[in-house]
Amino acid sequence: MGSVLVVEDDDKIGSRLQAALQANGHDAEWHRTGASAVIAAGAAVFDLALLDLSLPDIDGLDVCRELKRSQPSCVIVMLTARRDEMDVIVGLESGADDYLTKPFRMTELLARVRAHLRRVTTVTPSTEPLSLKDLTLDLAARRCTVRGRALSLRPKEFDLLARLVASLNAAVSRERLIADVWDENWFGSTKTLDVHVAAVRHRLSESADWFEPPAELPVITTLRGYGYRLDL
Repeated sequence: MGSVLVVEDDDKIGSRLQAALQANGHDAEWHRTGASAVIAAGAAVFDLALLDLSLPDIDGLDVCRELKRSQPSCVIVMLTARRDEMDVIVGLESGADDYLTKPFRMTELLARVRAHLRRVTTVTPSTEPLSLKDLTLDLAARRCTVRGRALSLRPKEFDLLARLVASLNAAVSRERLIADVWDENWFGSTKTLDVHVAAVRHRLSESADWFEPPAELPVITTLRGYGYRLDL
């Protein structure tokens, strides 16, 4: 099981979440404000956070960024009543790994939590770093570097890149990527995959320009109607 930080200002929802998580064997700590959640994240390590975006004191997106800064390995699942696609994309780009829109079914939320925690605890990394042109991926240390300089990737971004590296120069379907990086019983929107692919592309492109001449890095190619391929 795992340690879960619940950030929710609604007493009814917060108490239900904490009780359901504890009943399923998780260690759940509930906070009603963004400020207290940030303090808690500075004092203890959490495997996963359930974060309401509409908080009374601090914008949930700012809390998301702070949680990722202080605990980069913590999986963040946004809980939001904002149904606009752009709001969801902004949330994912702020560091969230997944989202659920309110109202949600408790069974679905618990399934998401189990899926994310299973991905965190069942990774069996290779002991040898992988070098692809100027990019080096150290799966054991979960470290990515470009010409020796660290490239910061969020947990799911790292997992996505590692999965594409495992099938270098081969096509990987959207369904396979979602199953391997998130979970085979994934309930969420496939927009999550698209946002993470876009983020990895941006970080690779940005890191190439750190150097003169630019670093040579693999490229993620979109295969319309199918999925993606990592090309050298």
